[in-house]
Amino acid sequence: MSNILPFPPAGKPSQVGFDRVELMRILDLYGRMVAAGNWKDYAIDFGKDAAVFSCFRRAAERPEYRIEKRPALRQRQGMWALVGEGGAVLKRGHELVPVLAPVERKLMKLVGN
Repeated sequence: MSNILPFPPAGKPSQVGFDRVELMRILDLYGRMVAAGNWKDYAIDFGKDAAVFSCFRRAAERPEYRIEKRPALRQRQGMWALVGEGGAVLKRGHELVPVLAPVERKLMKLVGN
């Protein structure tokens, strides 16, 4: 006898990802930072608990910033986090735009100089 399994499996998704609007917002910021000469490379990691977008000044070093989406923290501190190079959480929140604000301010300073 055969068992019929739903595809994808019902319940919790197997990995966390960014939706189109979120990824467009992150890539827009990344493109502006590249144009300003501050970032050179990026990496995206889709895991079981979190989706992470990492931004690098150079390809062979630790990321300058990590933008993390952790849906498990949605009801507590907020699912979005901006993590600095040393691993400290710089900003956490329920919405993506305010979490990206410190990087946006840094971009304004770069263009202003």
